[in-house]
Amino acid sequence: MIEARHLRVLRAVARTGSFSAAARELGCTQPAVSQQMKALEQSAGTPLIVRTGREMRLTEAGEALVRHAAGILAGLTAAEEEVAAIAGLRAGRVRLVSFPSGSSTLVPTALAAMRSAHPGTAVSLDEAEPPRSIDMLRGGDCEIALAFRYPEVPGADPAAESEWDDLVVRRVLTDRLVGLVPEHHRFAGVGRAGFAELAGEPWIAGCPRCRRHLVSVCENAGFTPRIDFATDDYPAVIGLVGAGLGVAALPELALASVRPKGARTIRLEPVVQREIVALTLPDLAQVPAVTAMLDQLAAAGRR
Repeated sequence: MIEARHLRVLRAVARTGSFSAAARELGCTQPAVSQQMKALEQSAGTPLIVRTGREMRLTEAGEALVRHAAGILAGLTAAEEEVAAIAGLRAGRVRLVSFPSGSSTLVPTALAAMRSAHPGTAVSLDEAEPPRSIDMLRGGDCEIALAFRYPEVPGADPAAESEWDDLVVRRVLTDRLVGLVPEHHRFAGVGRAGFAELAGEPWIAGCPRCRRHLVSVCENAGFTPRIDFATDDYPAVIGLVGAGLGVAALPELALASVRPKGARTIRLEPVVQREIVALTLPDLAQVPAVTAMLDQLAAAGRR
């Protein structure tokens, strides 16, 4: 019989590429991972992993089992949580993954409200940008992913229209992009600028998805941006702009908890927005604790 704990180990090995890396991810020892993989192969009746020198790859059977593992583990988690809630044994558990600017703005409000309304529910938080956070959700590593996408620019996000088709989507808010320029910049006092008017500026870009979107928006405005610096850390973007090293287009949410020292915000034209949502799997959407957390995230977006 194939056990859920063995499937979790197989997924970790497939994701990391080695027993030692999987052990670090799972918080156990390398021999423990090796033993569980042997037990899984015995249960399956066929090899699941082939070692070639220092490399490790899945066999055809291993690939098939990894494909099914995500759905099996998600369904099992949903069943455990729902039965526990119905039985009154515990209020439930929710593992939430959020992108950084969501973690510093929407998530604290939602978590505080969740703790007040459902003190028995254990909620944990991890950070990841989409699409990594969505992979974690499908892989059974969390119950809710707070994510975003840019749906309004053709070609900016090729997977955006279909990447959430298999998920339950709870809309949280629409986040507008604003310009950020050094305080002595020619547009700082004007308060607004068109993307085309910033064509000759050095740019500072954010996460990979945001960078792709920035390039698409600028190309639609007739130019390709010269990106001098790129960082996933929004305070670093703000600091670079404040030091006079370039301009940026940032979501308003990213500025909500950071004081832009040495920089000024301006209105960008045309208006560009991103959609922020809370995502979960259909099975997990039936779990009371997950439903409650989705409600609190949506409420936080309305505040």
